[in-house]
Amino acid sequence: MIDHVHDLASVRDATQRLLAAAARLDNAAVAAPSRLPGWSRGHVLAHVSRNADALVNVLAGRPMYASAELRDADIERDAPRPLDVQLRDLEESTARFLEQAAVPADWSRTITMRNGVTDSASRVPFRRLIEVELHHVDLDIGYELEDLSDEFTAREIDFLARRFTGHPDVPALTLTATGGGQWSTGRTEGTPIAVTGPAPALLGWLAGRRDGTGLHAGAEPLPALPPL
Repeated sequence: MIDHVHDLASVRDATQRLLAAAARLDNAAVAAPSRLPGWSRGHVLAHVSRNADALVNVLAGRPMYASAELRDADIERDAPRPLDVQLRDLEESTARFLEQAAVPADWSRTITMRNGVTDSASRVPFRRLIEVELHHVDLDIGYELEDLSDEFTAREIDFLARRFTGHPDVPALTLTATGGGQWSTGRTEGTPIAVTGPAPALLGWLAGRRDGTGLHAGAEPLPALPPL
């Protein structure tokens, strides 16, 4: 069962880790490339801040973004800002998200994300946690998938496995983490390909952050996954 209160506390903790780590950068480092193709660290930080405001909209029953074009334009606008402005924006946008999440509401209600995707409101805090944690890794400042908690890693693998379930371009897969945990995903027909390896490697592969190094698929080649 989803515990949005627990997830909101995790968002606070993860944001503080991100802020503390980013505060050790300088303006030149913020302008340097991140691990995301075509994005600087400033792009990543700007996106994390604008995502917080977008999720405020979602919780308030408004469209997540006015348009895809404005979403992208806002990130491009905010990416070149100096470090102190980036950090202040992340603090303030996170505070707005947590303030909206504190408004009494029916957490079982259905909300609408980008591209018409619907979900339970109770899952929004975990969606925010995903943004903070994975983009912290994307900054390439010493925080790796192996640093994520076991709880988060297992839940995110489950979340991504659900997203790929039934995808026509993903063969039937059984995912097994060597430390424990098993998931099924991909097409529902055919004999599943058994993919095994460390949980961080599974997460990185599913999330498009790693190429599958460390994973094994028996005699089968590791399939290429479509972008999320």
